[in-house]
Amino acid sequence: MLGSWYLARIFSDNEVTHTITDTGTGGFYLRSARILGTDQDGQLLYEIQAEYAEQQENQDIEMQNVRVRYSTGANVPWTINADQATINDRHDKLRLSGHVIAVSNEGFAGQVTEIRSPVLNIDPVTYKAETDERVQLRIGSRSLTGTGMLALLQENRLELRSNVSGKFVP
Repeated sequence: MLGSWYLARIFSDNEVTHTITDTGTGGFYLRSARILGTDQDGQLLYEIQAEYAEQQENQDIEMQNVRVRYSTGANVPWTINADQATINDRHDKLRLSGHVIAVSNEGFAGQVTEIRSPVLNIDPVTYKAETDERVQLRIGSRSLTGTGMLALLQENRLELRSNVSGKFVP
């Protein structure tokens, strides 16, 4: 009993100090974050998962190790992964960067389709993805590269904008 009284006395409130660090943003931060996007009726449209998310001073949310998946009801068979992402304060624009990979098992011509780019801007509500950066597109064993792209994910339509070259194996 004497030992516990001594320890309690050593760690009394006036002797314990707490260090509080400010993230510098004035916002929140989360580990294993999950952001759900809904339509006007409250139906789930998409889900963004991130290992880490932090709200910035301008109210944008920056995320690390990100996965974007659309709900089955949205009929968009794409999953998109990226190293980083930023979603604006209105949650209507998502900028993915760093090893962006979009994959669909029901892609073009019914084959697994993969899109790779260093940057991809997504409007998650209209299912539109675009970039001005270099893009690599794989459809089964076929491969195309180009600069700039517009993808209408729900319509399963894709347009490479310039410098298109490809490799087609019969």
